[in-house]
Amino acid sequence: MQPDDQHPYQAASDNAEQGPVVSLSPEVDQAVQAASGHAESAAVQEAEGTEPIRWQATEYIHREKDQAWFVIFFIATIGLIAVAWFIIKSPTFTALVPVMAAALFMYTRRPPRVLDYTLGRHGLYINDQLFPFGDYKSFALVHGLEQYSIMLVPVKRFKPAITINFPEEVGEAIVDMLAARLPMREIQPDLVDRIIHKLHL
Repeated sequence: MQPDDQHPYQAASDNAEQGPVVSLSPEVDQAVQAASGHAESAAVQEAEGTEPIRWQATEYIHREKDQAWFVIFFIATIGLIAVAWFIIKSPTFTALVPVMAAALFMYTRRPPRVLDYTLGRHGLYINDQLFPFGDYKSFALVHGLEQYSIMLVPVKRFKPAITINFPEEVGEAIVDMLAARLPMREIQPDLVDRIIHKLHL
């Protein structure tokens, strides 16, 4: 029986054309991935409108104190020591008053630090420390003082609030970003804030 010559079996040719194979070195591959990641991150931030806001501000307003302030401070310290010893009759409180007075005196002599602030999608960075939005239930504009300030009100009852000072030119952007994530309310300085302000602390 003769093989059918009309349909001969043909093996696949080893010389079939193949597409070019391109391989990247590890350094080039990492650079491509990094560039892709930066582009994706920038696109997400632009789409969500969450470009970080950065500014610098002092941690508090430094006020110069004249000689009369120090005289009043000294008299007040002596008066508290007399009250603690003769009226309250507490040796512990009597010893504590000059210690607190010395600490307060050193604090008033220290110049305020300039802090770096960054407000982004995840929360507020003060220098390198992150304060996530999830730890705070609201924010408030603080009125009645001589600087522009915002207070972050914590969720936990005994956690201290954070007061942020900022320059006027970034105030609107800061409020808009916070308002998109936290409810806003207005507060007035309390008695302690007013006393601190009056004492130039």
